[in-house]
Amino acid sequence: MADGTNGFDVSTAPQSLTPTSQEKLKQFVARIEKLEEEKKALANDLKEVYAEAKTLGFDTKALRGAIKFRKQDRQEREEQEAILELYLAALGDI
Repeated sequence: MADGTNGFDVSTAPQSLTPTSQEKLKQFVARIEKLEEEKKALANDLKEVYAEAKTLGFDTKALRGAIKFRKQDRQEREEQEAILELYLAALGDI
């Protein structure tokens, strides 16, 4: 929006925050910023681990698949495998 309100109806927005609300807002922003920094650091760590695995000859796509596989519970995994088999059979690929 060109009016600079980011889609908010400024006529219904409070014109100021109480000191307590201002402090809470600052705390939320600080916590979110800290978590975003931690998330970025973790993403970089993961990238480094995958790069290390790749230098040792591991297939990172398969490694990611193994990680995804291990996150699923057995029933969910079995359901997905059954659906995949059904689709492949229907396509004549099995």
